[in-house]
Amino acid sequence: MNNLLVIGTQWGDEGKGKVVDFLAPAFDIIARYQGGHNAGHTVYLEGKKIVLHLIPSGILHPDKIGVIGNGLVIDPGSFFKELDDLKSIGVEVNEKRLAVSRSAHVIMPYHPRLEKISEAQRGKKMIGTTCRGIGPCYEDKAARWGIRIGDLLEPEILREKIEENLAVKNKIFEAFGQPTLEAGPIYEQYRKFGEGLAPFVKDVSAFLYQQVKAGKSILFEGAQGVLLDLDHGTYPYVTSSSSTAGGVATGLGLSPKQITGILGITKAYATRVGSGPFPTELKDETGALLARKGDEFGATTGRPRRCGWFDAVAARYSCRINGVDLLALTKPDVLEGLSEIKACYAYEYKGSKLKDFLADPHVLDKVQPVYRTFPVWEDSIQHLSNEDKLPAGFNDYVKWLEDELEIPVGIISTGVAREDIIYIKEKCSRLLGAQAEKLFGKH
Repeated sequence: MNNLLVIGTQWGDEGKGKVVDFLAPAFDIIARYQGGHNAGHTVYLEGKKIVLHLIPSGILHPDKIGVIGNGLVIDPGSFFKELDDLKSIGVEVNEKRLAVSRSAHVIMPYHPRLEKISEAQRGKKMIGTTCRGIGPCYEDKAARWGIRIGDLLEPEILREKIEENLAVKNKIFEAFGQPTLEAGPIYEQYRKFGEGLAPFVKDVSAFLYQQVKAGKSILFEGAQGVLLDLDHGTYPYVTSSSSTAGGVATGLGLSPKQITGILGITKAYATRVGSGPFPTELKDETGALLARKGDEFGATTGRPRRCGWFDAVAARYSCRINGVDLLALTKPDVLEGLSEIKACYAYEYKGSKLKDFLADPHVLDKVQPVYRTFPVWEDSIQHLSNEDKLPAGFNDYVKWLEDELEIPVGIISTGVAREDIIYIKEKCSRLLGAQAEKLFGKH
């Protein structure tokens, strides 16, 4: 069976949630491998907007199993709220449908406070994080101070680790004139969280190994995007985890050999949340129009996204370092109604033309995008589900994109609803093999 990775090729917010939801029927397990509740995957189901932060989007299909890997950092309060939200719309989630890694790290009450201090100290160079404690939790993981899900199930260990952490964290709070935290109330709250989490907790690495051995297939769901990867993104304006393909192996405890295909998700334009370089950003009315038409507001925070033209230099880099096999193009319908469409294929930098992406912010802040201009296609593609009805002008845009990235486009989203999607069977079958038949039956 094929195991497919769905990965964002930009700065996140590419529409991975919808694509995962669409592909889920062809797989047995949907597994998330990194990030925290700073990510938001949006799915529209029967006209209702559903935003998931920790639980994989495939959970909306009743016969699928969701997995939260050890590469995530988990806020238990957010986790239980998500369960309640799913229950309120008729989606039952129990221990047979969801597994949580006992090795995933836990976001504690002191983590958001530490992040706010850190961001304030950066001043004009702040990262623009969500201040939900994601970064400091990963910092504690790397520094070996972390508290893991398995620790919540062991009261004595939990109490000891909370006290050890507060002995250090409280000195930081005192230094910045902030009130200290007491171990007792935190211990009681997180002990109860542990009791609630206990039915879901598994050795995820062993579980997935046995599932693969039994012939089950996995859809790997990434959060954020490649350009926010801790190592390969626009550091330091990045997330705190490995959002590239390599994160699958470390974040789930599987061999890299288990990834048999990689689907890259890209918008027909580009967006970015928070600070950091953005070569094709549009700070004019066109950028504002893209934001309005594309509803470009963060699914988790509601923050407005910065908008710009499609950047083939950045996308080419993302596809190269991840070995992307096939592309899914999202939100091309947002480009309709503009006077013209532009796409960047190179940068001008110090008198030279660059076609290779350099992730250094001091370089990206100084490059000048080199654009190709396209006419806007006359006929709308909104809500189309048949590739034969796509207008010629749009097909020209897609062909250019395929040529620039040297990767075929096999999936095209034509709206927000689950059914607003075009699946190009010939291209997708090469990636999915026999599993593609499960999707062909629907489309």
